[in-house]
Amino acid sequence: MNFAKRSALALGFGLTFLGSAMAATPNRNDGTWSVQMVTDSGICSASYNYSIAIESGSVRYLLAKGDSPTTVYGKVGPDGAVNLDIRRSIAKVDANGRLNGKSGSGTWTLGSFGCSGRWTAQKRSATVSS
Repeated sequence: MNFAKRSALALGFGLTFLGSAMAATPNRNDGTWSVQMVTDSGICSASYNYSIAIESGSVRYLLAKGDSPTTVYGKVGPDGAVNLDIRRSIAKVDANGRLNGKSGSGTWTLGSFGCSGRWTAQKRSATVSS
């Protein structure tokens, strides 16, 4: 194998490893958060309260007793940018905004029901509970 091919191969492996290591790096937004969603328009309930866990940018819904299963797709970026797809039953909410390590805010839409609004979040713990 010539030098150029070996260099390209090494670079490819290095970038793959670096990407994996960066994905697992904790950030200042890791922890348990309380979130309140307020409806500004549409037929949805006036507000919703729930908890989420963030670990290395991955978001997980913390199911409360008697709550419906909810799935969260998306990430919180190292800069705090929030871009999530939240699904419960037939509802799909798109949420965007920003966290700053202690609190955050943004907007959400539930297009299938014509609802939209804003959300605020407060960090409750730097550790993640189940």
